[in-house]
Amino acid sequence: MGMLESKVAFVTGGASGIGAGTARRLAREGARVALADVQQEDGERVRDEIRAAGGEAVYLTCDVSDAASVRDAIEATVREFGRLDIVFANAGINGMWAPIDELEPDEWDKTIAINLRGTYLTVHYAVPHLRRAGGGSIVVTSSVNGNRTFSTPGASAYSTSKAGQVAFAKMMALELGRDGIRVNAVCPGAIETNIDERTQKKDTERLHMSVEFPEGHPALHEGKGEPVDVADTVLFLVSDLGRHVSGVELYVDGGASLLK
Repeated sequence: MGMLESKVAFVTGGASGIGAGTARRLAREGARVALADVQQEDGERVRDEIRAAGGEAVYLTCDVSDAASVRDAIEATVREFGRLDIVFANAGINGMWAPIDELEPDEWDKTIAINLRGTYLTVHYAVPHLRRAGGGSIVVTSSVNGNRTFSTPGASAYSTSKAGQVAFAKMMALELGRDGIRVNAVCPGAIETNIDERTQKKDTERLHMSVEFPEGHPALHEGKGEPVDVADTVLFLVSDLGRHVSGVELYVDGGASLLK
C-alpha cells in the first residue's frame, strides 16, 4: 500500500516538468490525480502514462489566472473522485525578463497573474473541499529566485511573484492550521525542465549581472536537479511523513543558492 492510498490530489501545471513528475510520483503512492493545465496534448499524455502504470488520473483544461477556470477544474476533480486532500499549486511561468524601464505593464501583469494570482485562486477554491475532507495539505511551487537569490538579470516580476508565494504560504499555514490543513512551499533551483525555453528576454545583457561559481562547484550535483527531486520533496510534505510540518519553504537545489 502506498503512502497516499485513498487520497485525491489536484496538480496545476501537471502537463510537464515538475508538475508532471510530481503527479506521477503521487500516483505511484496511490493518490488519484487531477492534472490541471492549458497544454492539453501533454496533459493527456501524462494522464495516459499514469493510467498505464495502474494509477487513476484525469486531465482538466485550466488557466490558473482565470477564476472560473480554476473553480470549474477543482469542482470537476471533486465530482470525479469524491473528495480533495492534496493541492499542488505548481503552475507558473518565467515570463518576460527585462530591465525595469523596458518591462511593460502587461508583461509584469501576466507573470503576477499566473504565478501569484494563480496560487491564490487555486487555494481559494480548494480550501472548502479540503475542510470537508477533514484537512489536507497544500504545497506551492516557489523558487530560489526572490527568496535566496536576486541575481537573475531582469527577473523582477518573476522574483516578486515567487517571494509573494512564500509569504502567502506562510499566511495560509496559520490561517488554515485549525482546519488541519498544512501549507508549505518548495523552492527549486536549477531543475531540468522546459520552462527556460519559454522564457522571454529583452536587453538583459545591459544589466551586467552575472554570478561565477567557484572552481569545483561545492553544491550537491553541482546544483543541478531533476523533477523527481522536487516530486520526492512534495511527497514528504503531503504525506504523513510531514504531518507536523507547516509554514516552511524547502529549498531543492543541492545547496547551490547558498553560494549566491
